Amino acid sequence: MDWMGVPWLASMAIALFCWIFITLWGAIFVAIWSAVITVLNNSKFKLPYGNAKGVQNSKFKTLTRVLMGTALWCGLETLWSVSPLWWSSLSYTQSPHNLVILHLGQLSGPLAVTAAIVAVNGLIAEALVRYLHNQNSSFTIPKTPHPTPNHYTGISTYLSLALGLFITLHLMGFALYSRPLIQLTEAAINVGIIQGNIPNRIKLYPEGWRRAIEGYTRGYQTLADQGVEAVLTPETALPFLWDEQVRLQSSFYAAILNKGILAWVGAFGEEEQAFTNSLFTITGEGKTFSRYDKVKLVPLGEYIPFKNVVGGLVNRLSPLDIDLQPGKNNQIFETPFGKAIVGICYESAFPNHFRRQAKAGGQFILTASNNAHYSETMPAQHHAQDVMRAIESDRWAVRATNTGYSGIVDPHGKTRWLSGINTYEIHKDIIYRRQTQTLYVRWGDWLTPLLLVVGCLLLVVC
Repeated sequence: MDWMGVPWLASMAIALFCWIFITLWGAIFVAIWSAVITVLNNSKFKLPYGNAKGVQNSKFKTLTRVLMGTALWCGLETLWSVSPLWWSSLSYTQSPHNLVILHLGQLSGPLAVTAAIVAVNGLIAEALVRYLHNQNSSFTIPKTPHPTPNHYTGISTYLSLALGLFITLHLMGFALYSRPLIQLTEAAINVGIIQGNIPNRIKLYPEGWRRAIEGYTRGYQTLADQGVEAVLTPETALPFLWDEQVRLQSSFYAAILNKGILAWVGAFGEEEQAFTNSLFTITGEGKTFSRYDKVKLVPLGEYIPFKNVVGGLVNRLSPLDIDLQPGKNNQIFETPFGKAIVGICYESAFPNHFRRQAKAGGQFILTASNNAHYSETMPAQHHAQDVMRAIESDRWAVRATNTGYSGIVDPHGKTRWLSGINTYEIHKDIIYRRQTQTLYVRWGDWLTPLLLVVGCLLLVVC
């Protein structure tokens, strides 16, 4: 962080503090889940052994425990996802490679995938518990002196259930994945993407400003000459107030007037004497057709939580001189092509943000991100999140990032094009507007409440 004026030693201390805090934030989630499961296990799920009735009770309570563990994990993820600091759903472990299971997200969002993971692994864990119970006298469950065939049958039962559930869920996902995409010619949009590759160290300084204006102007002109209908730029591609660019007739704005091609421009806006991180629709005539202001701001990077208490200590963490103003939750991004679903950077971690816009009639996804000064892992994770958003909403997604990975993703989550990392690139492609609405878009996450209700009823039975 020395490029922000933070001394090297202080920079290391801040980074260490943030690393520890974020690690503990995730660890608390797992600790709460483990603690509740332990309490339930000690009070409701003590396993009787030794007779047929006891074995049957054991199986019933075991399956109830797996169900409760799944419901509780999904419930905790739901609570975590409404906090300002969220990105780590268990479902992301399957993206972007297991597109079949990710299609369960069309039914009830990412928590449908999370529930599948927890349930299958829970059944495997129960089989392992019983195996260790019969093999290791030091294991926490009291060892049965002479294991009966029923105990070994229990192991095979849970493994068979796990395998059966695994296959069934993948078959359900495959049924959704294998549906053909019906692409109407009149719904096509020929889009262009510019990946400017402006390092954060210089982005907000004169050298970065010069490179941004030159790079995005050149890219826009090239794509316009290739016949695109619209050009997407990354988050704050032009790190200025857009009104100032219009007033000063910058070379990028002049190129729009000259070529007459629509542009979605990432820049800063003004709202109530504060800045906003915004995406503007600029028509070929140079008119601002619409504007979207980022809703989910990054803690510390774009605003200071509890500023009155800790603002003086951590203000240097942000390269901006002032906090950004969040946008309204109910924004609808109108374009000449119809309504679009917009996510700026961090918002890709919040599926309900995309679901709301899809339900309101959004026909395609535009995501604009910075992603600069990170290793390749973070941009790859970010791309994986947008893959899930495309599947859940059944929409084409166009991704423009500053340093990578930019891309085109179809409604089945297939990456049609992916840029390099830390490279300047432009790309032309075709996407299609869609008006379908998945079960998740219509009903939201209905699975988690259902699991919690059924789990509580089984607790009463136990």
